[in-house]
Amino acid sequence: MKNGIGRVTLPTEIGIDDEIKEVMGEWGADAIRNSDGTQLSSSLLNMGKKVYATYKLCRNDQEWAKNHMDQLQQVYLMTEHITATEDNLEIEIMKGYFTRQIKVNYKDDPKQWWEVINRTTGEIINVDDWSYNEKTGKVTIHNTEKYNCYTVAFLAYVIWDPVHMYNHLTNKWTTPEQMPYDVRHRETRAHVLEYLEKWLVENEQVDVVRFTTFFYNFTLIFNDDEKEKFVDWFGYSASVSPEAILEFEKEYNYRPRPEHFVDAGYHNTPFKIPSKEFKDWLEFQEKFVGELMKECVDLCHKYNKEAMMFLGDHWIGTEPYGNTFRNIGMDAVVGSVGSGATCRMISDIPGVKYTEGRFLPYFFPDNFSEGCNPIIQAEENWLQARRAIMRNPLDRMGYGGYLSLALKFPQFIERVGDFCGEFREIHMIADNEKPHSAFKIAVINAWGAKRTWMTNMVAHAKWYKKIYSYVGVIESLSGLPFDVEFISFDDIKEKGIDSDIKVIINAGDGGTAWSGDEYWKDKDIITKIREFVHNGGGFIGIGEPSAKLYEGRYFQLAEILGVDRELGFTLSYTQYDEPIDYKHFIIEDMTAEPDLGEDISSIRKVVDDTKILLMKNGDTKIAVNEFGKGRSVYITGLPYNYENCRLLLRSIYWSANSEKEMYNWYTSNTKAECSVFKKAGYVAVYNNTTEPINTRLYKDSVNYIDMSLKGSEIQWHRTELI
Repeated sequence: MKNGIGRVTLPTEIGIDDEIKEVMGEWGADAIRNSDGTQLSSSLLNMGKKVYATYKLCRNDQEWAKNHMDQLQQVYLMTEHITATEDNLEIEIMKGYFTRQIKVNYKDDPKQWWEVINRTTGEIINVDDWSYNEKTGKVTIHNTEKYNCYTVAFLAYVIWDPVHMYNHLTNKWTTPEQMPYDVRHRETRAHVLEYLEKWLVENEQVDVVRFTTFFYNFTLIFNDDEKEKFVDWFGYSASVSPEAILEFEKEYNYRPRPEHFVDAGYHNTPFKIPSKEFKDWLEFQEKFVGELMKECVDLCHKYNKEAMMFLGDHWIGTEPYGNTFRNIGMDAVVGSVGSGATCRMISDIPGVKYTEGRFLPYFFPDNFSEGCNPIIQAEENWLQARRAIMRNPLDRMGYGGYLSLALKFPQFIERVGDFCGEFREIHMIADNEKPHSAFKIAVINAWGAKRTWMTNMVAHAKWYKKIYSYVGVIESLSGLPFDVEFISFDDIKEKGIDSDIKVIINAGDGGTAWSGDEYWKDKDIITKIREFVHNGGGFIGIGEPSAKLYEGRYFQLAEILGVDRELGFTLSYTQYDEPIDYKHFIIEDMTAEPDLGEDISSIRKVVDDTKILLMKNGDTKIAVNEFGKGRSVYITGLPYNYENCRLLLRSIYWSANSEKEMYNWYTSNTKAECSVFKKAGYVAVYNNTTEPINTRLYKDSVNYIDMSLKGSEIQWHRTELI
């Protein structure tokens, strides 16, 4: 299939047409695209290939931005916590911020739109007790309480689009800095639509308008060293303006405070239980963005062009798993594939004709310069994403950046050609068939379906020490043979637990939205989950599941999990915890002590019949328990690796009382997995490593075949021959 054609999009540049045509043949590309900062040549446009063109709705016309500086996008920011040591305290507003990115908004009365807070007491300081000086850029707080901390929340214009800024700084561009304008202003909104229509008329050769993305960028703020200060891929901080707040007030009958946006400096991270005010703001912006998105999409269709959304950059308000998106008429979604979870995040989106993934590495200088080996990252990225593709494939694939850089690495070009061939082969054999799934499981957190395949992430598939133990759960699930649904605590409270769900997973640190925090004090939620398990359901807790210190328990489902975390309050109880001395079903494939990520200490047994499967330094790491007819598994953490994928697989089958079913299409080697397409009559067996391996493929507990797989290899076998 390497020499086949289709399902691949190639980034292009001016001046390397011959090389581009050669790579198109090597990869079997049937579409070309430009990138931020590149153009499509006339000869490439006339090749008869499908043409994607990047379109940036809120920064394409920089003349408009320069002439309407009061209609630029804005963001609520907060100063550092500063301690008062005198009666008056001066706070430098922009200290620590990148002045080329943001500019303080003094035009809209700071006394109306800013907020000064005593962070020691939480008190809002009366506007008469503080003043500001536009020339010095300082706020002076009068009559302070000594040795109390204070902050200022302020509005600022975004004078350099964060995506353009990132690309500019990363690639050392010298082009003028681009400013984003805000479609909340009626004049700008009308101009954006007129400018788009003019562009559509002038670009007849374009088949797909790739919106990058729509109107508001995720939160990305740089510091005064030109480095990221804070980034939240889910952040709505830069979707704020006085105009938007006043419209919100008319619709929701209250005005959000600056604090509702800066959130004491947390900026409504998805790790926090979302407040009512923030959920209202999400709903408000989703409706507004969705309505204007539809106008843009309708214009594309008017001129016989497809509308594609890049799930990245200015995606805030689009919410592909929200209530509005599926009714917009978007033709396609494309996004960056950093992992199996992000692959599923794109491929599972409802309401579009096709999905497309941009694989890694991006063709940027940090990946394609002397001394780099981009094949290593490409191989790792492909193998991790391929597991997810086997479960629910993207319709198309491609890469992003500047092809001229990748051309300096011919072995990389050749290897990507192999990936493209495998991708087409999967589609050709599976032929749109959903692979065999054993049953449905649910991941429960405060966000539910809104953050499908997005749990425990900060910045789209990037590694963080605090979260890799939990992101690994979602990553493992992205390629396992189960239907996965993301549900919220509110879903359970209002609708109960669907009868087709066999196992519930709760993973995260205590106090976070992913674990549940305050929700675990809700009697309705607790009793419905207990009833579910008691009647035969499975529950898997990872990290600090059901964690909320309340009524003598930290894990509120301790009687189900069989364990709780010792916080020091029950040290007077003598512990007799010991690991069992025999093998258990869920650890049968374990050949060495597993990597369970960041340590969670002092997990102790609270139910006599709990079986401790792994202890370290006297602390329980893996335990199982039975509760009524149901079963539970507790694990301290689960980073993504082959052994942990198998540990989770076995935990799911065991907690569901379905151990025998596991052998219905199963590989004995943890480094291999399989997907069966019963209608097509094929099973795919794939090696998730670059080293050769041997494995046994089970059709069921009786029928199997032994096989050898080369590094990264997929083998397809007829199901009736096993």
